[in-house]
Amino acid sequence: MTQQTPPFSSLPLKKDGPRGNAWGLYGPTDELGMLNRLTPQTTLSATKEIVHGIRICTDWALDQPKVPGFGRAKFEHTIQHKEPRSVNDDTVMFNTQSSSQWDGFRHFGYQDHKVFFNGCKQEDMHNSNRIGTHVWVENGGVVGRGVLLDYKGWAESQGLKPAVLDTTEITVQELDAIAAAQGVTFQPGDILFVHSGFVKALEALEGGDAKNYAANPPPKAIGVKSGEETMKWIWEKQFAAVAGDMLAFEALPFQSNTHWLHEWLLAGWGMPIGELFDLEKLATECRRLNKWSFFFSSVPLKVPGGVASPPNGVAIL
Repeated sequence: MTQQTPPFSSLPLKKDGPRGNAWGLYGPTDELGMLNRLTPQTTLSATKEIVHGIRICTDWALDQPKVPGFGRAKFEHTIQHKEPRSVNDDTVMFNTQSSSQWDGFRHFGYQDHKVFFNGCKQEDMHNSNRIGTHVWVENGGVVGRGVLLDYKGWAESQGLKPAVLDTTEITVQELDAIAAAQGVTFQPGDILFVHSGFVKALEALEGGDAKNYAANPPPKAIGVKSGEETMKWIWEKQFAAVAGDMLAFEALPFQSNTHWLHEWLLAGWGMPIGELFDLEKLATECRRLNKWSFFFSSVPLKVPGGVASPPNGVAIL
């Protein structure tokens, strides 16, 4: 049975908790948040999106970007030859938030209240596995109907040239205009994808330019506009998760102190945020087929107490 979504005006649900929280919507000990919207029914419905059988990876390579942002460690890959046999092992070391990633509920809390989703505290991050990304995996991953809004393609059709490596805000009005132009109708439990062209632009930076861009945290980057209007739009669309090819999904630096998407979505609602997804091929195929919805499957790494994870995502059109 689908959980009834209360009106946005009813937030916060836990009245003595932080602004905008939806704590308790799926019970006081819930660890899935809005992923509860992914049900057997939504999975079965999503399979109807498979029409052409075209499979598209949505992960950027793990060794990207060339220069990780926010002081994060670079990707390392070591191959061990088990000589004299013709056998190899390999070891991979990386920060789960350097390349394509799902931000989990342990990643970002309410900065002033110092709490995470459903009231978890910093000590819970060290003394338990509560609200870790392994819970998503144990419940089947992030699997359902994906919908792509191609901001980059729409902007070009409007004669616009948004600066993706600057603080360019994508508004609710623009998202609605894109959906209308594409003929998109949203359904409860959808997984939203926004294509901005950021990953392609970042990938094109060479040498000193790449280092300079990463050297000033937080860098300026395109993203969805922070604010109450955006929060209300996301809430009323009843998405299970949101993702994009942007650095933080929302514009950087953060443009609101009261309606950060990271606070409200991760700590407040338990809604995964996908960042730095490689959506170039997906956008190209969606445009070619004039089909903007698809079956999407993502099974993160099963790390007990995981903070974030590569998505291991595939869209099937």
